Amino acid sequence: MNNLIVYVHPYNKSYNHAILNAVQANMKKNRKKFKILDLYKDNFNPAYDARELGLYSKGKTCRPQVEFYLKELKNADTLIIICPFWWNGVPGMLKGFIDVVMKEGKGLTHENTMMGVKGELVNIKHTYVLTTSAAPTFYLKLFLGNGIKRIFLNKTLKQLGMKKRKWINFGGITRSTKSKRNRFLSYIKEYKFR
Repeated sequence: MNNLIVYVHPYNKSYNHAILNAVQANMKKNRKKFKILDLYKDNFNPAYDARELGLYSKGKTCRPQVEFYLKELKNADTLIIICPFWWNGVPGMLKGFIDVVMKEGKGLTHENTMMGVKGELVNIKHTYVLTTSAAPTFYLKLFLGNGIKRIFLNKTLKQLGMKKRKWINFGGITRSTKSKRNRFLSYIKEYKFR
């Protein structure tokens, strides 16, 4: 199985980076193959320019990095996204990754049909979105409309064809204790990623 990790955080001393390290430890312990797309480290540009947008309807790109990312997505069985929960949603860098890398066309990431979007990333059998948030998880779910699950997982990623989508959040990070953060990292190190 090919596990692809998309990591979206600019600071390598963040708790998100600690989660990335825990996921890598998990993969190594279980002898799973994995690759990491570190969007900030790769200096990924999440914005379209006129030339790139002009190629969208043809399913093409003028950026080798986008071609590489698309190839990695098409080869993955499992996708693990690690990012913070900022302003009620995923970071702009991740949204831009979806905007720019997801190409329309047969054999790419999706097709537009008479019935709507038909996902082509059916090779991704398991999708995990690991986030951190200042607000407690119950607050995000009950009072903020559960946007990550309702929109990002059950609309965007589902439309792209990704299967078995799961959201795991470490909420209340700003008021958390070191022992609580360590327990969560231990949980991730032992988690059964499929």
